[in-house]
Amino acid sequence: MSLKVIQRCPLLWQFGIRRYPVGAVCYTRFLSTSSQGQPPCVACLCTSAARCIQRQDRMKRQPARDIRSLTTIVREPTFVTSSSVGLHRDSVPRFRLTQLYRPTASEEQGFHERLEACSNTGQVFRLLCSVEILSDTMAAAALHRVADLEQEGDSLKDPAVLENNAIRALCFQLEQDSSRLTDSGLVSALLACTRLYLDPWSTLMVRLVSESQARLDTEKMSVDQLCTLGQAMLAIEGPGSVMLKQVMEQIQKQELAQWSLTALVAVYRFLQDSVGEDGKYRDLLNAMHTHAVTVTSRMDPSGVSTLLSALVKLNQVQAMPLVISLCKQAVRHVPYFTDEELSHVLGALMYFGHSDHYFVEAMEKYVPTMAFTSHPETVTKVMQFFGHRNILSTSVFDAVAESFVYRANDYTTSQVARQIMAFGKLGYLPPNAGQVFRKIETILHTRFSQFQPQMLLGLLHACILVERFPVNFVSKVFSSYFLQQLQEHDKGIDRVVLAQLTQLYMTMKLECPSYEGTRLLTKFRVNSFLISGHSLETPVDVHLYNSVKSGLVDLLGNRSYFGSKVLTPFCYTLDVEIKLDEQGYVLPASHTDDVHQRIALCIDGQKRFTTNKRQLLGKEAIKQRHLRILGYEVVQIPYYEFENLPSKASVVMYLHQKIFPHTYRLSW
Repeated sequence: MSLKVIQRCPLLWQFGIRRYPVGAVCYTRFLSTSSQGQPPCVACLCTSAARCIQRQDRMKRQPARDIRSLTTIVREPTFVTSSSVGLHRDSVPRFRLTQLYRPTASEEQGFHERLEACSNTGQVFRLLCSVEILSDTMAAAALHRVADLEQEGDSLKDPAVLENNAIRALCFQLEQDSSRLTDSGLVSALLACTRLYLDPWSTLMVRLVSESQARLDTEKMSVDQLCTLGQAMLAIEGPGSVMLKQVMEQIQKQELAQWSLTALVAVYRFLQDSVGEDGKYRDLLNAMHTHAVTVTSRMDPSGVSTLLSALVKLNQVQAMPLVISLCKQAVRHVPYFTDEELSHVLGALMYFGHSDHYFVEAMEKYVPTMAFTSHPETVTKVMQFFGHRNILSTSVFDAVAESFVYRANDYTTSQVARQIMAFGKLGYLPPNAGQVFRKIETILHTRFSQFQPQMLLGLLHACILVERFPVNFVSKVFSSYFLQQLQEHDKGIDRVVLAQLTQLYMTMKLECPSYEGTRLLTKFRVNSFLISGHSLETPVDVHLYNSVKSGLVDLLGNRSYFGSKVLTPFCYTLDVEIKLDEQGYVLPASHTDDVHQRIALCIDGQKRFTTNKRQLLGKEAIKQRHLRILGYEVVQIPYYEFENLPSKASVVMYLHQKIFPHTYRLSW
């Protein structure tokens, strides 16, 4: 319709309006359309620059009626001081560059809000066709939104979206007017094109890169713009890009104290994309860490999440002051993080082994409100965080357990396993434990084959830690087929996995005497649960052990009357073992005959309990449970009782009452 108006109104030419014919886009896997035998077009986005120029010459010599064209309406350059792209209401999008029709700040903000609300590319295209005026940054944002919705791995879910008239018109306008784009619009458009996987040798990409190089040479780009350009060149040419090196040189020249918050966040995001790996730019990173600590109090949720994520990817373990500062700021933002942002924050805090008391309190208030609505992976990350930090929060665990019953069918098998593993690790059963474990049994029946082997083993092992016995499934786990799946390439089965298998089998024998299923072969069992790394037992606290040992010597009269760190035939290691004969007298530790009773002292330091409650971890609870079944008299000596004893005499009295509560102490 606009074209007919122009054709009927020759006076418009006096105002500097021109028509640019655009040929049909020729087919490639990136951007294509059918042209019914017509030659490739001037605006082909997926051919080399040289080929497109040759085709342009040929197209000029062809009659206009042979061109299947879109028409753009552009004012003369004398009217243009800043770039904008106008989109007419018509079935075929048409654009114009003009200063007179540049959108206001409120219009741009409204457009971005509507763009973010689009849940599919069709809505993006309808939005483009409904907007009267588009700036270059708005056009680039539209391309980014299409990439957000269509990216899947290293390709687009539906490459045909690039054939849409709105996309083709946007790309053509960006190509033709690359020199008129603002710096922000230019680099953002280039990055968007890389995210849409356009051919780096297409005319559009060549012109955008060439124009970016020219702007870069002027050294007038802001830090934000340099980061965007750097990300684009990293995608196009990789870490060896000459332009990328030039970008980094200019970033390092900028005065750090003058950077805005958005610039600081942008550089962190840029460096984490492999540019800052392997110790590169260490001085720049250290300077950024120091500066970031001073400005974290002004960071928004996105900034906090981005910085923590970047610190993880860059392995900045020396930046703990910044991590602590970001965690404090995260307390304020807990209710306002998106699911993805909260997942990044929790992942980073687990990675650095840090948790803030106020952050935990904020999470305890927030999780009950989101357990039923947040993304399953976010809920799973919450459980992993509390499990990793050994924080038993009944409000969090109860809320997640309640939501699990209703949402578990929507969870992946990995998410199911990781959530239940947190319950097992902290040895906690929620009030609705019956419903939870009935749901787990149903999932195991219907999706057993979908579980990754180690995840399945972790889930079943978590069940036995809280005295829930998966009798119907362990036979499959002990089968030769499953055990082969557990083996790593050329490494056999991991020792921790073997320990889990051994404890699972031992549990069946000790606590489920009716079990008559498959036996676990001896070659898949371990001799000790106390192994390096992720052990099924917590090593005894050395300081606490020495204090108890000194008291035992005073109580028993000689060091020879008790054994230390004794490995039992049942894989458990006893902190202290005391042997008694039939009369109740203490036998030397070396004595093996006529042993009537064995006392196992569990010297439980802080690491054997949850960090905020005096509850044994699941692996310590099952150890003491099994030792009692095996005939040991288990005597627990918790740190919170022993450390309050004021004197040596009180230590001896305490140990006497604990170990021999029904006997009188003689003067030994």
